[in-house]
Amino acid sequence: MSQLNNPSSNSSISSQGAQVAGLSSKPSSLEEALERINRLASAQTKPESATQPIATSTPLQPISNPPSPSSKDSASSTFRTTHDSNQPIIPLEPNSLNAAGISEQIIEEIIMRFLLNRGEAPGRVIAEQIKLPFRLIEPTLIRLKSQQLSGYLGSTAMNDYIHTLSDSGRDRARRHLQKTTYFGSAPVPIEKYVESVKLQSVELQHPTRDALKNAFSDLLVSPQLLAKLGPAVNSGRGMFLYGYPGNGKTSIAERVTRAFGETIWIPRCIFVDGDILRIFDPMCHEEVPPQRSEGLLKDSQVDHRWVRIRRPTIVAGGELTMAMLEVARNPDTNISDSPLQVKSNCGVLLIDDFGRQRMSVDELLNRWIVPLEKRYDYLTVSSGKKVQFPFDQLVIFSTNLEPKDLVDDAFLRRIPYKIEVQNPSEEAFRKLFEIMCRVVKIPHKPELIDYLIEIHYKPSGRPFRNCHPRDLLLQVRAYCHFNSLPLELKREYLDFAVENYFSIM
Repeated sequence: MSQLNNPSSNSSISSQGAQVAGLSSKPSSLEEALERINRLASAQTKPESATQPIATSTPLQPISNPPSPSSKDSASSTFRTTHDSNQPIIPLEPNSLNAAGISEQIIEEIIMRFLLNRGEAPGRVIAEQIKLPFRLIEPTLIRLKSQQLSGYLGSTAMNDYIHTLSDSGRDRARRHLQKTTYFGSAPVPIEKYVESVKLQSVELQHPTRDALKNAFSDLLVSPQLLAKLGPAVNSGRGMFLYGYPGNGKTSIAERVTRAFGETIWIPRCIFVDGDILRIFDPMCHEEVPPQRSEGLLKDSQVDHRWVRIRRPTIVAGGELTMAMLEVARNPDTNISDSPLQVKSNCGVLLIDDFGRQRMSVDELLNRWIVPLEKRYDYLTVSSGKKVQFPFDQLVIFSTNLEPKDLVDDAFLRRIPYKIEVQNPSEEAFRKLFEIMCRVVKIPHKPELIDYLIEIHYKPSGRPFRNCHPRDLLLQVRAYCHFNSLPLELKREYLDFAVENYFSIM
């Protein structure tokens, strides 16, 4: 094995095959100290060998700092439940690898891949990379050093060392790299993920009328439509939103999630039958980091393998294919990505423009007819094994077509709520113009809205649509900007907007 040079000292520790920066003046005492550390690490890691399987049924352990008897929070070894719909659970920091549900072998592989990619890193940087407390990975780092798979390039503050791989360590890391290139957060066992979904399920949330009104605060929703949406959202099951285009079906569906509460916790990735599966997706999920002022738990008490996000709203339109509903494995990196229905768990999955997908309606119905009823799905992982996953989201099908023309009775039975989003009344149409004038910063003139309706709508029998006020006012604003005119409503401006907008409609 080649020596790891220390640029600040010429002395070396022959028994370890590496040099430590800044500590060469007392080599004998350093050797004794390292020897004591190795003995202590051996005693601590004896119960957990590198080949120990992942614990999947760890008995619940008491929290080191349990809440007072007057507290409403309940505690478990993995989560603290809060009875708050805006944050139903808080994942607690594990006090051992066994409690984290992960073996030392997996930790070793992730660390070695990280060091192979990074070159060198302090121990606490490694701990931050894999999102585990330093005290849990320290025995693994010491073992890698004692086995001459790594060495120290120097020391840092807080009694830490800069770690790097030896030649033999790099050879082993390359073998780990053939398995997968992943060196991110340590995975969470799938059993803990399933438990978290149950504790944060949309079926446990029961939004009230006030919660739904608050979710639709930026939309004009009629009382009749709200009365139909309320029970559908409260059930947490599926629904059809159908009706003419431009009446806000997509906007309604996107805001339904707000009624279920603000945030949930999801793992960055999970461990499934030897495969690491990514759950957190920055393209689909909006991270909401806890603020210190919230006073829920100290930062050191939260398991950083989990991410707090807004309850997800995943939208799939005409681009939806069957492949997007299955586990996707990158053949170059051997890293798996979860499908849309897993990413939308505890939130809303919106199938927009249903009936216009690249996959046929029958394919989608056959794929989901059982999950919609049973609330679980089976996915095939890279090993070829089928694994059960929770199917826990409000699935909304939004379409401009009649549902009965798209699907059969068997599927309609599994979507208990079919809600038509109708055209607005004339009163609501005028109110929308008043609201949108404030949004686009154009002074509202009721007499010009009268002109628009009497000249461009009633004579031709043109139906009102919820999107028309916004779209016509945007055309007026663009016309004024282009011609360097003040933002205002005039008859000729409205005539121009109507001619452009409805020219082929």
